[in-house]
Amino acid sequence: MTTPRVLVAPDKFKGSLPAHEVARALATGLRRVRPEAVVDVLPVADGGDGTLDAAVASGFERVPVVASGPTGEPVATAYARRGTTAVVEMADACGLARLPGGVPAPTTATSRGLGEVVAAALDAGCRDLVIGIGGSASTDGGVGMLAALGAAVDPHDLSSDVHLDLSGLHPALAQSRIVVACDVDNPLTGPEGAAAVYAPQKGATPEQVALLDARLVRWADAVAAATGTDRRDQPGAGAAGGVGFGLVAVLGAELRPGIDLMLDLLGFADRVPGADLVITGEGSLDEQSLRGKAPVGVATAAARVGVPVVAVCGRSLLTADQVAAAGFAGAHALTDLEPDVDVCLREPDRLLTDLGALVARRYLG
Repeated sequence: MTTPRVLVAPDKFKGSLPAHEVARALATGLRRVRPEAVVDVLPVADGGDGTLDAAVASGFERVPVVASGPTGEPVATAYARRGTTAVVEMADACGLARLPGGVPAPTTATSRGLGEVVAAALDAGCRDLVIGIGGSASTDGGVGMLAALGAAVDPHDLSSDVHLDLSGLHPALAQSRIVVACDVDNPLTGPEGAAAVYAPQKGATPEQVALLDARLVRWADAVAAATGTDRRDQPGAGAAGGVGFGLVAVLGAELRPGIDLMLDLLGFADRVPGADLVITGEGSLDEQSLRGKAPVGVATAAARVGVPVVAVCGRSLLTADQVAAAGFAGAHALTDLEPDVDVCLREPDRLLTDLGALVARRYLG
């Protein structure tokens, strides 16, 4: 009997387990059935929460930073470093998960903490910056982030004409490359913009949406006047409440699909050749997963070298045809083993271990 080789590359199970614990439990289950298996563990992320942890799990060093949370309170966060490359996760610094008490602050939340973490990485000598902007709490167009990086602008006053002076930007930005994990193509303003589409998800009322969009229009005018170029309509400018706009229009960042960027960064292409099977997954496998989320990105990348991929999840809302069309040899959910969702949320470790054993029996012989 040949020794099977398995690459375990899941995203987090949101609200339940981080990706590295998901991977560990699956690996335990695999070895329960096939103890001789060579199991390689590579937790992944798509640029939202969990990005920092995935980078650290793949060998980056965690560098602690104290930064401003979404409502200005100091939070203990970090960036991940390897050589001169830094991975920065907006969600961990000033994202939705950092809102005090989980209370939304749709008109006052700021992206300043992201800029503070970027500044810390620049101060430490990092010049290749990978920024994940998923899970943002703010709709400030990136003005808070840029103010933290030295732009002269009042992030609290976008109610009238805005003056922006970029002469004080952090000097290391001129020698740095910034790549951003971005999975949306919305412009900054208008009916498909950051405020109209995403601010309601952050607690904004219709009146607040109109207020936020008007602020973003004035901010875009100020940036265009300062830079000589208007980027408000660029696809992705509306990402993360307009942080995508600030990064592209002012800092010259490149936007890339989140899972593609992270798989490159984590060295997935070097780990998958020679594997007999890849196991990926996330908490909920649904139609949103089909729009470029981590599991489908892993399946697409593995398909390039002909390695079959199995998805695991807390629950699956996809049909068998959708599972196959997404590139999976199969999909298996915790709810297949335990119909009670509350039990799945309380005991994901045990159930994922059982799921790993099931996958080993079904796909490894």
